[in-house]
Amino acid sequence: MCVDNDSRPPIRPIAGGSAGSQDFKLASADGTRFMAHAARASAPTGAGMVVIPDVRGLHPYYKELADRFAEIGVDSVAIDFFARTAPSEDRSDSFDFMAQVPLTKPDSLQADIAAAVTYLRSPAGGQVRSVFSVGFCFGGALSYLQAASGLRYAGVIGFYGWPLGLTRWPDRPKPIDAVTRYTCPVLSLFGGADPGIPQSVVDQFNAACTKAGVKHDATVYPGAPHSFFDRKQSEFADASADAWKRVQGFVRQNTGK
Repeated sequence: MCVDNDSRPPIRPIAGGSAGSQDFKLASADGTRFMAHAARASAPTGAGMVVIPDVRGLHPYYKELADRFAEIGVDSVAIDFFARTAPSEDRSDSFDFMAQVPLTKPDSLQADIAAAVTYLRSPAGGQVRSVFSVGFCFGGALSYLQAASGLRYAGVIGFYGWPLGLTRWPDRPKPIDAVTRYTCPVLSLFGGADPGIPQSVVDQFNAACTKAGVKHDATVYPGAPHSFFDRKQSEFADASADAWKRVQGFVRQNTGK
């Protein structure tokens, strides 16, 4: 798990930067309606962000992150994974998310992400020119895979995503196996004290991207844990600030390309 129930993004709000946000439902290709949270920029840059959560699904952390993106000119939508199987829409500590994650299917996850991309390209979502994805842990692996999805992303971002695949669910697609099909740049952000993603894994992913000619930037923050990008992790505030700066730079550099 990446976030606790009281976790929030370590980013200060920008007054007036957002034109508003809403909780609503998106429809997937199979007709499933799933929870989403969209935020519109008051001064849009042409960039749009699909926020792909960790195993918690559409937790308030990810809603707030979508809001923070809108405040910097990036129209955003955060999505939930569990409409097909979860007994309710509650994503608090009472939600048994770890029982639900194995029930998700790669094809339906991808269809839901594709619906979010379609939304961002629509008038309701901002008609963005350049779509990005950002994912965390479980969602980080999904974000990497967007680079090979055929959805014409401008770039993909992974916070402590699993480049070699999800160890708990080894049958899921592995980002490193799809590197030769990546069609956009990749930004990776890792904690140096993350036991699940050691430096050797980061090096292996970097090498695969280099061999495939994929533009890829990876930063490892010494001593930072798996889920360092959290307001509660005040001892890693500098790492979080640098990570957010890198995310903004990555989006600026690749918007319109």
